[in-house]
Amino acid sequence: MAYHTPKVGARATYREQERERVNASSSVADKFPQLKTLTVHLRHTNTETTTQANEIKIIVNIDRARSVFRFDCPNGECVGGDFDLSHALTNAVAQLQTTVVGEAQCGGWRSKTTIGTCRCTNILRYTLCLGYDEAVPRQAEEPVEALGRGA
Repeated sequence: MAYHTPKVGARATYREQERERVNASSSVADKFPQLKTLTVHLRHTNTETTTQANEIKIIVNIDRARSVFRFDCPNGECVGGDFDLSHALTNAVAQLQTTVVGEAQCGGWRSKTTIGTCRCTNILRYTLCLGYDEAVPRQAEEPVEALGRGA
């Protein structure tokens, strides 16, 4: 009996590469030992529609979360996109910021049939709320706006 092996598409290949990249990274706790708490608020929007997803609140387990800090694009057909907030997190911790507000645009393609012609237009608006070890001196600050681009 012959078994049919499904063809692996560009989206599945990209997601597997990203999963490997995330898994190979150190934990948030190991990379940022001064960071004690991290809460993330996410809201996806699309520039071509007025549709907005509900806001998602994530209380991050910093011992288990990986330092490649990325989120999938909500477009189930998107190829090569998603949102990588690793740089925003790294900068926030380096500056001991307690709140970072920003947005990232998906850098992928809308679908496998539009690769090279039509970009995904999803935007991720995010707020990072960070808490540090009490021994770490903090700077007085106001919320900082961070602009990012999806991976």
